[in-house]
Amino acid sequence: MVVRTRKSKSSPVGVVSKVVRILELLGRSPSGLQLKDIAQVTAINKSTAYRFLSHLASEGYLFRDQGGSYTIGPRLVHLGSGVTYQTMLRRISRPVLEQIWRTTGETVNLGVLAGHEVIYIDVLESTHTFRLVAQVGWRRPVYSTSLGKAMLGFLPADQREDILATAHLERITQKTITSLPRLRKELAQIQQQGYALDDEETLIGARGVGAPFFDAHHVVAGSISVSGPTVRLSTTKLPAIAATIRAGAAEISQRLGYVRMKSE
Repeated sequence: MVVRTRKSKSSPVGVVSKVVRILELLGRSPSGLQLKDIAQVTAINKSTAYRFLSHLASEGYLFRDQGGSYTIGPRLVHLGSGVTYQTMLRRISRPVLEQIWRTTGETVNLGVLAGHEVIYIDVLESTHTFRLVAQVGWRRPVYSTSLGKAMLGFLPADQREDILATAHLERITQKTITSLPRLRKELAQIQQQGYALDDEETLIGARGVGAPFFDAHHVVAGSISVSGPTVRLSTTKLPAIAATIRAGAAEISQRLGYVRMKSE
């Protein structure tokens, strides 16, 4: 007797082939694509494409923005997707930065760590005439900025000590921390409170409040900050601004696949 088995309509090879087509298309489309466009270009049934896209997005391999466009997600960035890590961070973080910008009315910054420096990879300028201005691509010392100290405070101890051991704590203003013991003490405080403060350490008359965000592996991925004149970022407003920044950083972490553990 010959037993015939019915061939599955969605064989594993067929499924993989469709997923690969989707990923290759999005790898060539850093600005993102809508579901209908993905289905049309890949010749995949719209409902099938939606099922694949939803699953890949839920696992962090893709990212779906507020407009419904899909782009390569954080878990695929380092697999040769054609989208740089910084581009991915900007896209995922931008809605959060815009909300903070609307809430505070001040300049909002996004930064990543590069050795002993912070690189500004996105900046939303305040609309105030008197405002703090940074530019994408700027580099600033990690020890004197709220962006830098926020990341430094939450790095693994060995990585943090490697940076501190070779750091040159040069005086930028009379308020810049140039003592290593004092900096270590402040970093311990940053770990406890969840945010960092640049209190005229980079520029007299200017303050910054920053908080770190984390990726799916619980590793510091970058930081965000609000910066402005001390007359507007007064000490009485700092708790509210810090809460806003921490909430924004937590949302970016969630978008990167970070899940807070019960012990944290």
